[in-house]
Amino acid sequence: MNAPLKAREPITVPVALGNRAYEIVIGRGLLGSLGGAIKALRPGARAVVVTDENVAAHHLAATEAALTAAGIASSRIVVAPGEGSKTVATFERVCEDIIAARIERGDLAVALGGGVIGDLTGFAASCVRRGIDFVQVPTSLLAQVDSSVGGKTGINSRHGKNLIGAFHQPVLVVADTALLDTLPVREFRAGYAEVAKYGLLGDAAFFAWLEANWQDMFAGGPAREHAIAVCCRAKAGIVARDERETGERALLNLGHTFGHALEAGCGFSQRLLHGEAVALGMVMAFDFSARKGLCSAADAARARAHLAAVGLPTHVKQVPGGVPGVDALMDLIAQDKKVKRGALTFILVRGIGQAFIEHNVDAAEVRAFLSGAVA
Repeated sequence: MNAPLKAREPITVPVALGNRAYEIVIGRGLLGSLGGAIKALRPGARAVVVTDENVAAHHLAATEAALTAAGIASSRIVVAPGEGSKTVATFERVCEDIIAARIERGDLAVALGGGVIGDLTGFAASCVRRGIDFVQVPTSLLAQVDSSVGGKTGINSRHGKNLIGAFHQPVLVVADTALLDTLPVREFRAGYAEVAKYGLLGDAAFFAWLEANWQDMFAGGPAREHAIAVCCRAKAGIVARDERETGERALLNLGHTFGHALEAGCGFSQRLLHGEAVALGMVMAFDFSARKGLCSAADAARARAHLAAVGLPTHVKQVPGGVPGVDALMDLIAQDKKVKRGALTFILVRGIGQAFIEHNVDAAEVRAFLSGAVA
């Protein structure tokens, strides 16, 4: 698998969901065309842009200018940055502000930001006036390759991550890769965990390509658009086949059962970003699979080595302030969305690119593994 030599032409990835189908448009410098794209989809619609303070400083003015140039009237809602905004209180405020802006059913919301803003805005859009359209303009790598696609929206509970939400598909995703240039290195690196995930769960050739080309992707070369498009095609295919995660879509949670528990245990704080938690979770999923004799120790070591080479954490000792103990992590894992009638479900692997869903995982076996992993 090679990165395209010609490049910077926009790439369009369709998400085939019948009358709710939409397109993901990937390319450099697409923000200026946002207004025209929205006008073509929803003539006469007004828009409310939901963003956070950090993204607003970089991209809100350009977003509003693009809407104005297309004759789209807009208003703005700006929230605090970070996972702390995925709360009931902030959700309530966003809903009330959308209503106060007189956004009607025929209008739409624009989620301008990373995964937090996309999840929060999408959930508000699913509820206000019993559902309005929304457009995703993801500004982080994590959001461009994963969270902006597929219609999962939601907020956090004190019991765990993303436990309150709804499936609500966007009508358009505009992934302007130039917006990633303003990301702090740590944020870009955290997003890369979700890129690596697509290779580790189902595409060994893509993972090998990432091992050879990740530096060009970080530098903003043609590999960036190529990798984002590969991830989006993979997710679009899975979402089209299993929109509401009754089967195959659960594979996209590779690393997330352990990762979400670690993230929640750290208080959804800057101590451990979501992508960093996913990286740790994927290493743990490979190690747990190797412990069970499902995959080779060599494959587990290879996954760990690549994530470490990129600069992602691969051991809980690297988390500032440490992580909760085994009992606390087991309590959080028990709240995972994949739990069915109290039985644990994990995404495990038989090797690089060979993830599968394992139901009825023995909690005692998980506890024993964690006792070693978090020591």
